[in-house]
Amino acid sequence: MAAFQSLVVPAHAKLNLRLEVLGRRPDGQHEVRTLMQAISLHDLLIAERAPRTSLEGGVGEDDLVLRAQRALEAAVGRHLPARFRLVKRIPAGAGLGGGSSDAAAALRALRRLYELDCDLRAVAADLGADVGFFLAGGAAVARGRGERLCPVRPSNEWYALAWPGFEVSTARVYAAWDRVGGEGDNQLTRAALAVEPRLAEFVAMLGDGWRMTGSGSAFFRAFPERGRAERTAAGLRGCWTAVARSVGAWGPG
Repeated sequence: MAAFQSLVVPAHAKLNLRLEVLGRRPDGQHEVRTLMQAISLHDLLIAERAPRTSLEGGVGEDDLVLRAQRALEAAVGRHLPARFRLVKRIPAGAGLGGGSSDAAAALRALRRLYELDCDLRAVAADLGADVGFFLAGGAAVARGRGERLCPVRPSNEWYALAWPGFEVSTARVYAAWDRVGGEGDNQLTRAALAVEPRLAEFVAMLGDGWRMTGSGSAFFRAFPERGRAERTAAGLRGCWTAVARSVGAWGPG
């Protein structure tokens, strides 16, 4: 079968339906246990074989798409030149996993473009704790830094999403957790509010029933059907909103 010359790969966002912080590890990272769910909101990565590598729509040489490509080239010991175009729909720095999902999409695209027989999981683990999850998607309980995954049955819910338009530093949130601890469905929420006072105003505006995803700053609210999610999102003002539903796994990783 002939190799693919070009591919369009959706890079889905995720929600942390629950997130528990278990403590600081000897390596300085934090041990977590979290239930992650992929959702229909996604970026698009268009990839094609090319004489030299380029990326349109990224943030430069440090973009996770290009970092993923360099890591895979190092792992397989050959050049994998490609022309990438990234169409961003997931807000950056929102806790929705957009950058990690873009990296996983790049790995999946390059494996197909160049018909590589390799396990992407080790490459993904070196790029970031969430990248491995996005190789397969669906739902999983993640442990460690988030890299140890146990797939579970996906939810069947719709979500109203809200993002205040600013990001919160993940490193600062975890450092704040060391001081203030946490509770509830997302045990980083208290720390995120301590780091970014504007987030408390945003939470007050949202009202009851909203949960933060990741280390912030996006929030979500779950509903059993689409209409209620759409009406809830439409009722918000002064922030980015979206409606998405849970999605199942798209690959074996």
